[in-house]
Amino acid sequence: MLKKISWGHGVAIALGTFMLFILGLIFYFTSTMSNSELITENYYEEELEYQKVIDAKTLAEQLPEKPEYIQNEEGIRIVFPAAINNNNSTFRIDLHRADDQRLDIIRDMKLDNRNSIFVPANVMVNGHYVLRMHWVKDQKNYQLDYDLEW
Repeated sequence: MLKKISWGHGVAIALGTFMLFILGLIFYFTSTMSNSELITENYYEEELEYQKVIDAKTLAEQLPEKPEYIQNEEGIRIVFPAAINNNNSTFRIDLHRADDQRLDIIRDMKLDNRNSIFVPANVMVNGHYVLRMHWVKDQKNYQLDYDLEW
């Protein structure tokens, strides 16, 4: 004969089922997580300084001529207007990968004779990058950000 299940048994079965469900979710999400990392080690300190980034982006957006990037199979070329050059500015290029910071490319650079910066294809891996162009001209910071797929 079948024994009737009391309300105590029902609560125990419901609790056990719920716990198994939660544990299953935990194991599922931890096993499928990709390598997501913070863009920087000092994230919280840099977040407090974010107003400077906002100001730099605002200044860059107000320029009559902005730097542009050209992407092809050879790499990425960032062309700056003639008013921005090695004599009056300093430059830094950041190519950030959100999925793996080991693939980030962060370099202080000088413009070449074409008033541009070239990042060759062989230093990048296929995937999504955030290109950040930083430059300082006349003691003012400028920054432009672009999303790109390599």
